Amino acid sequence: MGYLAIVLGTVSVVLISCFWKAFMHLTWRPYVITRAYRKQGVRGPAYRFWSGSLEEIRSIRRAAAELILDTHSHDITTRVLPHFAKWIAEYGETFLFWIGPQPLLCISEQEMIKQVLASKYGSYARTDPSPAAMALVGKGLTNIDGSEWARHRRVVNPAFAMDKLKLFTRTMAECARSMLEAWQDDADAVGDHAKEVEVAREFQELTANVISHTAFGSSYSEGKEVFVAQKELQILVIESFLNVNIPGFRYVPTRKNLRIWNLERRIRNKFMGIIRDRLGSNDDDLGCGNDLLGLMLEAATRKQDEQKMSMDEIIDECKTFFIAGHETTSHLLIWAMFLLSTNLQWQEKLREEVLRECGMEIPNADTLANLKLVTMVLLEALRIYSPVALLRRKAAKDVTLGNINIKKNTLLMMPIAVTHRNKEVWGDDANEFNPLRFENGILKASAHPSAFLSFSIGPRACIGQNFAMLEAKTVIAMILQRFSFSLSHKYKHAPIDSATMLQPQFGVPIVLRPIHL
Repeated sequence: MGYLAIVLGTVSVVLISCFWKAFMHLTWRPYVITRAYRKQGVRGPAYRFWSGSLEEIRSIRRAAAELILDTHSHDITTRVLPHFAKWIAEYGETFLFWIGPQPLLCISEQEMIKQVLASKYGSYARTDPSPAAMALVGKGLTNIDGSEWARHRRVVNPAFAMDKLKLFTRTMAECARSMLEAWQDDADAVGDHAKEVEVAREFQELTANVISHTAFGSSYSEGKEVFVAQKELQILVIESFLNVNIPGFRYVPTRKNLRIWNLERRIRNKFMGIIRDRLGSNDDDLGCGNDLLGLMLEAATRKQDEQKMSMDEIIDECKTFFIAGHETTSHLLIWAMFLLSTNLQWQEKLREEVLRECGMEIPNADTLANLKLVTMVLLEALRIYSPVALLRRKAAKDVTLGNINIKKNTLLMMPIAVTHRNKEVWGDDANEFNPLRFENGILKASAHPSAFLSFSIGPRACIGQNFAMLEAKTVIAMILQRFSFSLSHKYKHAPIDSATMLQPQFGVPIVLRPIHL
């Protein structure tokens, strides 16, 4: 009897302790945090037990998903980040909200964003990715911090030097030429030579092909298994964004987790096969190759410990660059084509520039550098349809941002889709397509030199931004040489923020007409 009493007493103590901790974490702590921010003038939607602001976010997003915008409307925040748009209108540019018991602070003021990303970036870390996101890109450059990030960056930096990128231009053009020849054949088979093409799908395959060739020395057909698996993983990542994270749940063999594990295994096996093929064909005199994979494989065999990379690290970087290397550029191309299809006068201006500088020759790095108007249009496309609509960081310690005291581990959310439309920064035409704002470069395009955030800013700015711009300029120039194009009547203007990438929910059907019959 005495033994049973001891057991029951111990169980009671454990249960009471667990209940108390849960109460403190799910009830008392949010109350204290909310009160502390209110004293500093920061408000936001009310915290709800367990779910935080999730129910309201889901409700707002469901309503926004029903909206179809006017084709010429570029104010997409009410559809892409509808809860941010609503709460900024209610609470101001800085507000507090919750994903479960996790506090998040939205900051939209440009100088505060600059401090987080650039001037005081050491006080802010990357946010912890969900299990699905980890399976998607692993511990590559986008998901690591500190000395590990610095070591990885040193290894991959040479692959993105401008002299190296110039050598890739021919490969980019060859991949684009194959796509355009198929478009030409399809148009020739139609009586009026007007062919409708779903460019969203076409550009995703094209940019996957380019990154496969330039980073891994393979082709899209060889990497298609990775491409398909990563697209499925992206869907799972999207689903995980608006879920409360339960510690340890990632290890439970649920149907979703089992699917994530299977996809992760498939991606890893495919990259291991590419690596084995590269190592098997390695010539001692030539090294492991001069693409991204070759540089990383050489780093794996270096004697210097500070530069060495393990095979797991190489695979994670392969995953990161395979998805980031084609997703960002494909979406830039998609929205640039949409904008040129609805602004035909700009399409003609760009075509005149391309024909003047390149003629009908395949563009090279030198002729691409002369395409000033093309560059301006691409930058404006990045501004109003930035592939990444939201940047995230986490306070690595207690910090003061502006006049706000922020506790360690608070997540900071920076809505690019909102800040890129701030009329005080970008002018009264912030919601309009106006490439001329970039006539004198990025720094002078707005009232704040750090206002352009599509590639982020500071030490952790996107390492592949020059790669993306060079590829986009190559593809757009070659399309303009060969086709005129307009938006199909089937198009529905419904941008959506999907897995941190801005996508057209219903695709972008474009009607192409060959210029030279």
